[in-house]
Amino acid sequence: MAQRVLLLGATGQTGNSILNGLLENGSYDATALVRPSSTETARVKALVDRGVKTLAADVTAPVEQLTVILRNFDVVISAIDAVSMHLQRNLVVAAKQAGVKRFVPCAFISVCPPGGVLDMRDEKEVIYQEIRKLHLPYTIIDVGVWHQVFFPTVPSGRADYASVFVPNTTIHAGGNTPTLLTDLRDIGRFVARIIADPRTLNQSVYTWSDLLTENEIFALMEDLSGETIDRTYLSAEEIEASIVRVKEIIREDPGNLPVRLTLVPLQYNLSRAVRGDGRPEYAKYLGYLDARELYPDLEPRSFKSFVEEVLDGKAERAYNNNSTVFEQLKKGMMEMGITL
Repeated sequence: MAQRVLLLGATGQTGNSILNGLLENGSYDATALVRPSSTETARVKALVDRGVKTLAADVTAPVEQLTVILRNFDVVISAIDAVSMHLQRNLVVAAKQAGVKRFVPCAFISVCPPGGVLDMRDEKEVIYQEIRKLHLPYTIIDVGVWHQVFFPTVPSGRADYASVFVPNTTIHAGGNTPTLLTDLRDIGRFVARIIADPRTLNQSVYTWSDLLTENEIFALMEDLSGETIDRTYLSAEEIEASIVRVKEIIREDPGNLPVRLTLVPLQYNLSRAVRGDGRPEYAKYLGYLDARELYPDLEPRSFKSFVEEVLDGKAERAYNNNSTVFEQLKKGMMEMGITL
């Protein structure tokens, strides 16, 4: 009998990849949990047109109501948006009461320890601890940095259409720290394998295709494009100073969303480029399992193949459906005079 999976966030970037992976795998009976207010939106209708089952419910509904819903599912996967981590609490309690066999909370970021490195990671940790206090079966899945956000643009502009930021030509903290990379489209393929594996129950797992430095990535883009990239440089000290400055503004004006959003990429740069958190040896030190070791037959898309897609005009820009958030982020960057 197919595992019954309820997926929250199926219309988002990560959630859509997970949905595709579950459907492609063919071993799951997948249902997308959507907000009642979203049932008539184009993105939800597109799911229905694909034949995806949907269930309308609010994750902030009373626990008793959510418990009744979750009794029908073996696995619950949350790919809720980044600013709504706290809204998973009732879902976690309901999953425990409903006897859900595996809860996958919204993780899906780069490897990073809790405790002040990346505020987004710390917000996720609050939910992880709720899960553990309840003794709810879980799996935490992190994915490194997406191919789709980690390639540089080139002088001709031929890669601009696919880039979240234009130009994207900055080397951070020397550019020699290796970082785990995963293609967004492969996240779902990994998830479909991970949630069926008893070895990953009550464990953290990381996915990846490549381990590359920024300098290696820029050299690869130059080699494949035949163009020379005019690099800009940010030192570790400049990254750290920008974080301090943004945090001071947030303390003075906590409701300033554009400035709050600028903290996320800055702290990502601190974690991966300065601290070097996104490396296999550090992930294993933190207790993660390596998805490539668990599933050697799963061949992920390489970063090189993705860059070739970009240069051939065949890639898709990340966050196409979330332009408002990025407009706010860019506004915050301009307001603070920050370069990422």
